[in-house]
Amino acid sequence: MRTRAAALCAAAAVVAGSVTAPPAQAAPAAPTPRLAWKKCGTTTYPTLQCAALKVPLDHADPSGRQITLALSRVPHTAKTSQGPLLVNPGGPGAGGLMLAGLVASALPKSVAAQYDVIGFDPRGVGRSSPALVCSPGHFASVRPDSVPATAALERANLARARAFATACGRRYADVLPYMDTVNAVKDMDAVRAALGAPGISYLGYSYGTYLGAVYAKLYPQRIRRLVLDSIVDPTGVWYPDNLGQEYAFDERQRALMAWIARYDSSYHLGRDPAKIEAEWYAMRAALAKKPAGGKVGASELEDTFIPGGYYDGYWPSLAEAFAAYVRGKNTEPLVEAYEKLGAVDGSGDNGYSVYTAVQCRDTSWPGSWNRWRTDTWKVYGKAPFMAWNNTWYNAPCAFWPTPKRRPVNVANGKLPPVLLFQATNDAATPYPGGVTVHRLLARSSLVIEEGGGNHGVTLSGNSCLDTYLAAYLTDGRVPRGTGAGVADAVCKKAPDPKPLTAKAAVTSSRASALHALLGFRR
Repeated sequence: MRTRAAALCAAAAVVAGSVTAPPAQAAPAAPTPRLAWKKCGTTTYPTLQCAALKVPLDHADPSGRQITLALSRVPHTAKTSQGPLLVNPGGPGAGGLMLAGLVASALPKSVAAQYDVIGFDPRGVGRSSPALVCSPGHFASVRPDSVPATAALERANLARARAFATACGRRYADVLPYMDTVNAVKDMDAVRAALGAPGISYLGYSYGTYLGAVYAKLYPQRIRRLVLDSIVDPTGVWYPDNLGQEYAFDERQRALMAWIARYDSSYHLGRDPAKIEAEWYAMRAALAKKPAGGKVGASELEDTFIPGGYYDGYWPSLAEAFAAYVRGKNTEPLVEAYEKLGAVDGSGDNGYSVYTAVQCRDTSWPGSWNRWRTDTWKVYGKAPFMAWNNTWYNAPCAFWPTPKRRPVNVANGKLPPVLLFQATNDAATPYPGGVTVHRLLARSSLVIEEGGGNHGVTLSGNSCLDTYLAAYLTDGRVPRGTGAGVADAVCKKAPDPKPLTAKAAVTSSRASALHALLGFRR
């Protein structure tokens, strides 16, 4: 999912039609397989190990068709282990194998040493098998303009969405009925069993927070520690949450314009954010007529700048590409930024295929296109930046070929203390979602990054947040009521980025590495 809506009301009630998940009881399970771990270390994560696990496609038929999950591990090194810490970067559709290495290296050594940090590619993703690719090249540029200013543009975009849903149904008719959050959660419990662990700890980002909350609902007795960072509002999955995102991403785009104005000495686009924003839309109109490098049209421009709403570390390179085009019609930086950030959200055809398969199956979407059109134009009138781009991204769900589940009511009073992290200006999973989950999980503590706009805030350079995380993973300590309002603790936001200089090329950092792994759109 893409998530946005920093301006939503603070505490939503559980949506009508959501249901409490049934008890996690199933048919007799097949014997638990043993995992054969093999070295698969990289230069960055040399201690990484990999394994594969067979799980049922249909968990109600454990002896039926099997699929394969790809797993990774950084083993504990302390004499006493606290068991497995499963980690997930979101999406749905983001691969999680490398996240195990990043988390193990980013945590304090004394904390990481106590855990087997377990990454996994969820069903359908990456190195898991089958890996879904519904329609190769679906996002090949140049696409029709996302804003359907004419009936022909609307027909063209609708045809693309319908064709993608049809292709996915044709290729994976036997798999799609089992591509959803509840089945992914049951896979997670199969991983737990294969690890021989009575319970798990879990760290999930973005969509991974919903995955973790649903796991906790189905298997509350198996949760040791639960950390949710950048929290999906479970009462809005998925259509309302996507509408909310569109307002919040527009605010983040305007924050970028204000940042560019602050550094006029670097970008020379003026000191008035409103005029800079007008220049951006003028650039968009020009690219709709003549795509940059034959690759970056109006829709691709939106794709390129949407990641800036997730992570402000991208702002300097986006600003340079913008300025180069406006000041000298130099298209090379824009094409380079698109190829780095914009192409299918960096996750490829597989990531988008799983995204749609899970979200379209998880819940009902409006069946009438008139509803989609009316709602999107309403948002566009106030927040034009990505309203239509996001609608077309999710539009295959209007035509999805499988029956729909109903959302899981994640309200839970059976858990140990839970730790929640949320930036107040996060666009992908807006702040009200964190407040809602704080209310729904009875023993949760909420730590906020006041004024922060990044998506995925722990283990990315904010020492205040990371101190709370380390304490919790060490011995379960959580803050209680020390912050203002609903928050239990408040951290200052990480500093804004600075413009790039000739002497300072883009350098890799823990934050950029994390955001490269997190699944855009949720």
